[in-house]
Amino acid sequence: MKCSKEEVIQYVQEDDVKFIRLTFCDVFGKQKNISIMPEELPRAFEYGIAFDASAIAGFGDEMYSDLLLHPDPETLMLLPWRPEHGKVVRMFTSISYPDGRPFECDTRSLLKKAVEEAKKAGYTFAFGSEQEFYLFELDEKNKPTKIPYDNAGYMDLAPEDRGENIRREICLTLEQMGIRPESSHHEVGPGQNEIDFRYSDPLTAADNTMTFQTIVKTVAHHNGVFVDFSPKPLEHEPGNGFHINMSVQPSDHSKNLSYMIAGILDKVIDMTAFLNPTEDSYKRFGIDKAPGYVSWSSENRSQLVRIPAAVGEYRRAELRSPDPMANPYLAFTLIIYAALYGLENKLDLPKVANINLYKADAKTLENFRKLPSSLYDARKSATTSDFIQQHIPAAILDIYCNK
Repeated sequence: MKCSKEEVIQYVQEDDVKFIRLTFCDVFGKQKNISIMPEELPRAFEYGIAFDASAIAGFGDEMYSDLLLHPDPETLMLLPWRPEHGKVVRMFTSISYPDGRPFECDTRSLLKKAVEEAKKAGYTFAFGSEQEFYLFELDEKNKPTKIPYDNAGYMDLAPEDRGENIRREICLTLEQMGIRPESSHHEVGPGQNEIDFRYSDPLTAADNTMTFQTIVKTVAHHNGVFVDFSPKPLEHEPGNGFHINMSVQPSDHSKNLSYMIAGILDKVIDMTAFLNPTEDSYKRFGIDKAPGYVSWSSENRSQLVRIPAAVGEYRRAELRSPDPMANPYLAFTLIIYAALYGLENKLDLPKVANINLYKADAKTLENFRKLPSSLYDARKSATTSDFIQQHIPAAILDIYCNK
């Protein structure tokens, strides 16, 4: 719902809403929330709701612990899995210090700033997400196992695909919350699934990604299974990717898409610590359709960036290296700034790689820059990058790279 503050207050009063969840995330994208009662809503809009930031990873210590959450009324959503009587709604928030200064580790606000800077430069971007996840069985004590929910393969049908009804429930819940899924299917790995979103503006796309993970976990729990978004849940099976589709407007300039891609390719190694923030992220690279080198091509799924077969408004680029452990607000922020770098400097694309890089020989691979092979290498690239230091606050860079 795209509501004003007054409309939110009216809706809460008239529709039997009993709890308002104010949602945010830590610097790594782990979701947090605090629930307030309806009578506290005017105060939340006027002054913000205080919380103890010292208990949130990367948000401070006991000496400077108070921060304030400010709800964004345009992000109001009813949580359809909560009771019909005594409804629960959710709003995303911005974060400030008690004196009103923006909190530098509020990654959602960083994305808003990047979007505004892009508009000032004359560009707008659209993003669409594709997130993969595994479904695992629970043991007799309801603890997660590593036993896949099924043994189906890519785009198999039920009954081999046991996740079909779970994906259906996820998609219907997304639609109830105003989020448009484009497609869903079983992925290559046993128990692995994918659901894709229709594109939207960057902030909405990041909010939807956060909402999506909440819905998947909720629906999986209701169905007695465990969901795993980690980049490499099973050692000898495909990892989970977070494929990010993006386009740029105006698109009437024939080279704008190329400039955007060139900027992303130029800065992707610098960004990798934020796109792939865990040790297991690097076990995924270079196998099972996950890229290992800085390259691009049309349609070719062995590349870092591919341009899917599409025309008109659906023409886009797909970045294939991120995984679902990435904070989408940080990921989209850096992608926008890298795209702007390419657009403003009119960067030329490197030579197209119309080859299968998984089967290429060592001499051929020498022509491509390799993605970092470990989190240590990715952090080193980030800390020595002027690009990262320019666009990522020092506090966040320190948390990601020096912890």
